[in-house]
Amino acid sequence: MRAITIDGYGGPEVLQRRDVPVPVPAAGEVLVKVAFAGINFMDVHTRQGKYRDSQTYLVRAPCTLGMEGAGVVESVGPGTSRFAQGDRVAWCISWGAYADYAVVPERLLAKVPDALGLDQAAASLFQGSTAHYLVNDVARLDRGSTCLIHAASGIIGQILVQMAKRRGATVFTTGSSEAKCDVARSLGADHAMLYEGFADRVRAATGGRGVDVVFDSVGKATLRESFRATRTRGIVVNYGNVSGSVKDLDPYELGEAGSLFLTRPRLNDHLADAATVQRRADDIFAALLDGTLKIPIVARYTLDNVDQAHERIEGREQVGKAVVEI
Repeated sequence: MRAITIDGYGGPEVLQRRDVPVPVPAAGEVLVKVAFAGINFMDVHTRQGKYRDSQTYLVRAPCTLGMEGAGVVESVGPGTSRFAQGDRVAWCISWGAYADYAVVPERLLAKVPDALGLDQAAASLFQGSTAHYLVNDVARLDRGSTCLIHAASGIIGQILVQMAKRRGATVFTTGSSEAKCDVARSLGADHAMLYEGFADRVRAATGGRGVDVVFDSVGKATLRESFRATRTRGIVVNYGNVSGSVKDLDPYELGEAGSLFLTRPRLNDHLADAATVQRRADDIFAALLDGTLKIPIVARYTLDNVDQAHERIEGREQVGKAVVEI
């Protein structure tokens, strides 16, 4: 079968298309004939070696890339019972999707409804599940809640805006340009602003109180101002560090900012069992089908040109979700 593999870490040039044997599912695993793979920054980070020391994501070179995909069950390993040959399935945070076939742990697979395209399933499960646990499990937004979402024109940011509005929250967003702020407004954001002075603007708009929750994927450039934008005993959720990590944070600062709660969650810990995986997928897929959630696919690639996708994502030339058609 065809597969996109890496032997070591580096730039897009380390991607290699190879013919490799079809993997055999072991106990608790399922062999999936892949139809589509999602393309994510996690794929780029895997290729760059950013997870070489991670104890959460145990992926190391050499490996086959692709941590999100959708397809049809080909066979199941011993002891598996939830799936049968021909079932339509999707998954994330299990590597190997850039290939004709992938072996996936049964507990990470979700059934895909017949009405939903496998391309859409492959494009929505990773970011959709991330936003789902952030909104529902970490922030626990509800009607009357207030939140600030940084980088709201990004994929996860867009989904966060839509899910937060579905929960009845008042949504503040930031962006690096007015065009990006317009994206947030088009998805239902109540307030969209540029980064400069955002904490003061949020405070002013909330009568000096601040928001209940800040979703901060930017990191170093925004985190301390996010503290200022958060109400007393509020929550700051740092789920990304695109501007760099904050390496000099004293917990004392959280007390001074109003006894804040700061968390750095990861999706892996919020997909702990098969029931949770399917519950999140069911919510995401239902919202896609009824039109209350939109995750457009902006680009499609093949195994022959997936290196171009990596170059564009790494260079931030591509905004939106892309898939590999296998």
